[in-house]
Amino acid sequence: MATVMQKIKDIEDEMAKTQKNKATAHHLGLLKAKLAKLRRDLLAPPSKGGGGAGEGFDVTKSGDARVGLVGFPSVGKSTLLNKLTGTFSEAELGDNDLCLVLGWAALAPSYTLTFVWVGLNLVGLGATTLGLGPQRYVASYEFTTLTCIPGVIVYRGAKIQLLDLPGIIEGAKDGKGRGRQVISTARTCNCILIVLDAIKPITHKRLIEKELEGFGIRLNKEPPNLSFRKKEKGGINFTSTVANTHLDLETVKAICSEYRIHNADVNLRCDATADDLIDVIEGSRIYMPCIYAVNKIDQITLEELEILDKLPHYCPVSAHLEWNLDGLLDKIWEYLALTRIYTKPKGMNPDYEDPVILSSKKKTVEDFCERIHKDMLKQFKFALVWGSSVKHKPQRVGKEHELEDEDVVQIIKKV
Repeated sequence: MATVMQKIKDIEDEMAKTQKNKATAHHLGLLKAKLAKLRRDLLAPPSKGGGGAGEGFDVTKSGDARVGLVGFPSVGKSTLLNKLTGTFSEAELGDNDLCLVLGWAALAPSYTLTFVWVGLNLVGLGATTLGLGPQRYVASYEFTTLTCIPGVIVYRGAKIQLLDLPGIIEGAKDGKGRGRQVISTARTCNCILIVLDAIKPITHKRLIEKELEGFGIRLNKEPPNLSFRKKEKGGINFTSTVANTHLDLETVKAICSEYRIHNADVNLRCDATADDLIDVIEGSRIYMPCIYAVNKIDQITLEELEILDKLPHYCPVSAHLEWNLDGLLDKIWEYLALTRIYTKPKGMNPDYEDPVILSSKKKTVEDFCERIHKDMLKQFKFALVWGSSVKHKPQRVGKEHELEDEDVVQIIKKV
């Protein structure tokens, strides 16, 4: 492990010292390919024994979509999850940590709740002193959340699972701390919510993006429009249908050679970079939407808040004061791009209470049928659709018809 990490450091140091220009593009492309291979080997789970996501990280995927809260320690992820879902993300007691153990205030008045402060005296408080109802507290010191804490929120008829991941640390992509488990779980999400501290958002943002990029997660990007096909002979054939400013035949050959690929067709339909080509060759990259939730905006000026509000993909909030949480939920819904489809049994009114939720990439009538029951397609004859996806109300459509948000669908079965 140490040898691999040293190789990674050596390559990163060499890349940092190399000026970026046309003359060094070939050399940098080769270094990037070597770096991608080393990181893949470093972060791959062990083949035997001790593999898996690790204790507290193997969370069953539930609901219609999954959103992962990622951020450095003590930026307010746990508070945000608590406010949105009512799920309490607890601290794990440690010998040297300042820990706070809390009971529930909804106990009978005769019960006593106890605050335990490590290194301090015990203070007893009655439930009547704290008030009625469950009281949740989240510690403000670092490394509070040590496992993956799930919560679920129902929003616009969709069940959205939120995961509070442990605070990420610099070097997670290189296997430091529990970085492998944190980012591996992040890869299973449909959207990433990076929680930032309003006092230092740019610093944290760049570091977290670097860690996620190092693990093959591409934020707010589309897959590069290029084709890569291996073949048995003929060498490397490189073509481009657009003006290309980053790659040439020699750089493409060098990158392919690092992967021991000597025969392939590479066709660019965009101004692709060496990183884009490496991503396609690796084939394990995840492209997903990302929202930057800038927390603790109550600690900055109005002028600073106005600047943050204009930045793309940003959503300023205060989890503690519950400012703009509705705006954050709206943005999560927008970025998940879910499609609500209402069912209409024959001779009955549509069911607007429990919609079928489809993703933006799989929203045909066939996808709708499969979501309800896997055997429905065997009896499918046609569908009647009301809504924005059709011209007539209703309109008869086949299983390949693409549905739109809040369409109403009635399935007609074979006799």
